[in-house]
Amino acid sequence: MALIDKPAFRRGGFTFKQFFVGHDQCAMKVGTDGVLLGAWAPVYNKKRCLDIGCGSGLIALMIAQRTSEDTLIDAVELDACAAMQAADNVQQSPWSSRITVYQQDIHDFVRHNMQQNVLRPNSTQYDLIVSNPPYFEPAIACRNEARNQARYTESLTHKGLLECVRGLITPTGLFCVVLPYDIGEFFERMASDLTWFTHFRVNIRDRQDKPLHRLLLGLSLQKQETQVSEITIRSLDGIYADEFRQLVTDFYFYY
Repeated sequence: MALIDKPAFRRGGFTFKQFFVGHDQCAMKVGTDGVLLGAWAPVYNKKRCLDIGCGSGLIALMIAQRTSEDTLIDAVELDACAAMQAADNVQQSPWSSRITVYQQDIHDFVRHNMQQNVLRPNSTQYDLIVSNPPYFEPAIACRNEARNQARYTESLTHKGLLECVRGLITPTGLFCVVLPYDIGEFFERMASDLTWFTHFRVNIRDRQDKPLHRLLLGLSLQKQETQVSEITIRSLDGIYADEFRQLVTDFYFYY
């Protein structure tokens, strides 16, 4: 398991209220999807968290800001350059002692943790796992291999992701993802077929007069009632809507 602890480049990025995220070495840049997931993922009473495919480390950092000092966060990223930059972003943040970045394939990460659990049962299970996963089916590959890994499900299928999470999550833990709406609905049905249950479902539209375009899901291995809600990002005049403002107020400087 490759523990990332060396600083990376710090050129170009996004400044939030309490931290900076450099992303010039990452295939996928800071975007609304990651911000939505990082600001929304239910963190109450969560003490061990994992970000799968952490990219720049944005979501891990947002979760660190929202949780108590005794909450530990692991972040796994396959791409070496992105993992190095995530580690640098973490080191420059107020929560460097609580976030650990690993440059590793999540499948190998799962196998290592399962081996550890033989020696120390449940020692490496997580009560919150988040992911902003690849969502395009393999097609015409991107010219940039790192971007190809970040955008396409070839290296991590959605079924494979659910299986990996099952091997890492506590029996009562929560798995949260953000996906395009249609793909998210398919993902939810697949999860149900694999005996996951939807605890939270947030339908997202970019503007009041636009169709739903993103989906936040909170999945659990425990059967429970689904809580459904909706977020509109912008009003008809293009201004951020109140519900989105409330969600990101601790992170964004300007609206």
